[in-house]
Amino acid sequence: MPVLRFRIYWEDDDQTYRDIEIRNGQSFLEFHQAILKAFEFDGKHPGSFFESDERWQRSGRELSSEVLVNKKDAPALSMVRTPVSALIAMPDQKFLYQYDPVKKWSFLVELIGVNKEEDPKRTYPFMLRKEGVAPAQYGIKGVNPDKLMEVEEKYDLGADEMAEGFGSEGEDGGGGGGEESFGGGGAEESYDE
Repeated sequence: MPVLRFRIYWEDDDQTYRDIEIRNGQSFLEFHQAILKAFEFDGKHPGSFFESDERWQRSGRELSSEVLVNKKDAPALSMVRTPVSALIAMPDQKFLYQYDPVKKWSFLVELIGVNKEEDPKRTYPFMLRKEGVAPAQYGIKGVNPDKLMEVEEKYDLGADEMAEGFGSEGEDGGGGGGEESFGGGGAEESYDE
């Protein structure tokens, strides 16, 4: 069975994306769940896919996680009942994916490849590539020390490179007890008007 490869960009930062492969016959609901897992979201809110044109403008019907049955005149199709392949009309098909109507998380979804055969060692949907730090769904996301090490290794940020161009206090040979002055004559400056 053919496998579709999509790149999902976080709309606010196109350097943050995930590549996900999904089987031709799998549903948009499975795709929706894979995107949430890839971006570390909890899945407690509804989501929708929209067909898109080349400029990422909505150009077709909505596919909603809240609609359970496809009806002819319904404003939205069901993610449960609609296979991803049903809406692939172009080799670079684009979709908009929106999650959580209150927070309005937006992602740009683009078909970037098709494999004729699936890999029997993989369980689909399968996250193939992960770039950038996922946005924090609620508030501020702390950086996991393991992920920080991964970033340091990826960009080869060793201690020598980190210290380059920065000296320790007192290294400039200018004496004075380690305190720095940024003002004029030693009196405190006031910024009140």
